[in-house]
Amino acid sequence: MKIGIINGSIRGERNTEPVAKFAHEIAAQRNGEFEYEYVDLAAYNVPLLTSDVHPMVANKNHDDPNVQKWSDKIDSLDAYIFVTPEYNHGVPGGFKNAVDVLGSEWVGKPVAFIGHGSVGGVRAIEQWRQIVANFSMPVVRAELNFNLFIDWKDGEFAPAQRHPAEMNAMLDQLEELVAKNSASVTV
Repeated sequence: MKIGIINGSIRGERNTEPVAKFAHEIAAQRNGEFEYEYVDLAAYNVPLLTSDVHPMVANKNHDDPNVQKWSDKIDSLDAYIFVTPEYNHGVPGGFKNAVDVLGSEWVGKPVAFIGHGSVGGVRAIEQWRQIVANFSMPVVRAELNFNLFIDWKDGEFAPAQRHPAEMNAMLDQLEELVAKNSASVTV
């Protein structure tokens, strides 16, 4: 089973990158049937949703090659961890657009959230929970939150000692959800 850890920021200078890499380092050390892949949204150059074909009826065939590449990657994964910044009390526009340009690629696949911002990204995560409900995505209750005023020291990401344990607890829940989801799909 493959789980994508999606770096949801497309900015040049971004605090999301060390957070997503921290998550991937911890996940990659786990033993078991799950493989974790770091997915950098910025590498896909996903354009704004302008297609005349609604993403949910595109049947995973998109007219833009960058969207198709993004679609193929997302479709190849069994679950996701959205690593999201919080911009202006909400989800980042580029990441939201990248979710919106796809449809059936997301449907029914489990998701967990890691946020960062002045209040740990909690408002962005709450919005993501509403957004992914449209795709019937099972959501892990546990989440990680990194505060820009506490978890960065002199401009460098410095997660608290509690964060690796919190990350592993969230991964336990996500893996359990993926296993249940997989079992219900194959029955």
